[in-house]
Amino acid sequence: MDMSEAKEKVLQMFKEHKIGTLATIRQNKPFSRFMLFFHDELTLYTATNKDTHKAEDIESNPNVHVLLGFEGDGWKNDYAEIEGNASVEESAELKEKFWNRELKEWISGPDDPNYLLLKITPQSIRYYQKAGSKPEIIEF
Repeated sequence: MDMSEAKEKVLQMFKEHKIGTLATIRQNKPFSRFMLFFHDELTLYTATNKDTHKAEDIESNPNVHVLLGFEGDGWKNDYAEIEGNASVEESAELKEKFWNRELKEWISGPDDPNYLLLKITPQSIRYYQKAGSKPEIIEF
């Protein structure tokens, strides 16, 4: 599979799979949690509340790891491991673009002052067509 084909497969998977895990570093240890992800090309975004520790984690260490794709109904799903650098994004335009009603449990709306977006700029993506397959690697 060439690089453009791998990119298209990853973009399709990003469209189909919105829930994944985000791992940050807290006190020199990994800390993972499930998140709802959005994307603009291969850049990922996830919403959080200012009152959580994710933004603090990222300010201390911007290196993150994301797993997206596996649905738990078998080892035949495609999935990706994304290593990236995260930053806090407070753009009103992007908050509006990525606002989703599923976020209402944590954030009241796109104008909520506690609404933050975390931007994840990938450094590498390892795409697997299914568990046990050889990964396609996209480096940046």
